[in-house]
Amino acid sequence: MKALQHLRTINHHKKLVMENCFKVGLYKQGLLHDLSKYTPSEFLVGCKYYQGTRSPNNAEREDRGYSSAWLHHKGRNKHHYEYWIDYSSDREEGIVGQKMPTRYVVEMFMDRVAASKTYQGENYTDSHPLAYYEEGAARLGNMIHPDTARLLRRLLEMLAREGEEKTFAYIRKKVLKK
Repeated sequence: MKALQHLRTINHHKKLVMENCFKVGLYKQGLLHDLSKYTPSEFLVGCKYYQGTRSPNNAEREDRGYSSAWLHHKGRNKHHYEYWIDYSSDREEGIVGQKMPTRYVVEMFMDRVAASKTYQGENYTDSHPLAYYEEGAARLGNMIHPDTARLLRRLLEMLAREGEEKTFAYIRKKVLKK
């Protein structure tokens, strides 16, 4: 098990999210971000499947067919769109993504930026979080609410085009002031 390396990765990621959340005024969310990663259900699995270049949840999923750590994590952290999946009030729609509160969409954005920086290291560019989104969540149809998807994409595209400083200022002055 690679407990120390995994702990360093978690701490690094959490620190990046915290610093970025602080820059836009989300102090409580910055402090509380991803605390479930320190619980045995997530931490021990992370140690076992640690690789350093990607989420250990992906390796667990490949090995077991699912990720017990991810199932635990997404059910306890409101900044994941998966937390907000529920039955629609329209029985014809089935299970759909519910609209996320704006502050959690912003935290999700910060989470994606920090994860990209953590796993890309010195190869990181401001376009990596958008590329990661387009490879995964953007193709989920109704699993992510259209309003949530629009805001997240707008922020990721702005980051890729204009960088962190302008995007964070926009979040602070426009997105979170609504």
